[in-house]
Amino acid sequence: MVREEEIRMAAFRWLEEQTLFDDVLLWSTLQQGFVYEGQRVTLVGQQGIWKPKVFKSIPLSIRTSPNSPYSDGLTADGLLHYKYRGTDPQHYENVGLRRAMLERVPLIYFHALSVGKYLAAWPVFIIDDDPRTLTFTVAVDDKQHAHIGQLISDDAEVYRRKYVTASFRVRLHQRAFRTRVLEAYRSQCAFCQLRHAELLDAAHITPDSDPEGEPIVTNGLSLCKIHHAAFDRHFIGVSPDYRIIVREDLLQETDGPMLRHGIQEIHQKRIILPSSKGQWPNQDRLAERFEQFHQVG
Repeated sequence: MVREEEIRMAAFRWLEEQTLFDDVLLWSTLQQGFVYEGQRVTLVGQQGIWKPKVFKSIPLSIRTSPNSPYSDGLTADGLLHYKYRGTDPQHYENVGLRRAMLERVPLIYFHALSVGKYLAAWPVFIIDDDPRTLTFTVAVDDKQHAHIGQLISDDAEVYRRKYVTASFRVRLHQRAFRTRVLEAYRSQCAFCQLRHAELLDAAHITPDSDPEGEPIVTNGLSLCKIHHAAFDRHFIGVSPDYRIIVREDLLQETDGPMLRHGIQEIHQKRIILPSSKGQWPNQDRLAERFEQFHQVG
């Protein structure tokens, strides 16, 4: 058991290293895993409940795939639902998760953002088991609480887990939106064609603070960080016919090469659009945003 605990902690440290600059993880990276004292430890497999060969009975990770047949979701109080493997409560994978709950063993949760791309949360704990609905309840916790036998002794700790789980859900929605938008735009800036994904954001047309600001591709633009900031602050607008319009006062300014090449020279150019017309920016949303741009200008 001690060796399994050491490997589990090594997996957490490995994930910390892998997500230092980008928290979106590739399936191939997770399937390859890492080597611990000469043994390869894989973090995912074909089964959603994954136990590497070096582990005896308690899984290392649980996963929600992009086309999962299971209805994983949220509990009424904001925690996570995770469905059993199949319908048999005594299936060995379900038994392994139940044991993780009883022994308070931390796991890793992988949620698919799109095919082959995952967001990870750790440590997560199985905190309830409902054979009637074939569902486990999962809570995300702070990383400093990633040790076996973690007891929840008071309301403050219960609220902490709910807060951390809620924060993860927000991050999950943000990363899913960014992933879908960047994939639609083939990982390039819609204004300048910069292709370094690390420097790209998914910009909302209707802000996410607005009740209508849905995290859907047609409400997004793939923009480099400079152009995202300029778009958010109405330095640059996009017309409903997909033309880039630079604010008049900026066109008259004299400054360095960034203003000249990065802002002024894209005036009146047509934005890069997704290959699929069904993913093009919604023109009604653009019209409303373009009106705001004119009002500010």
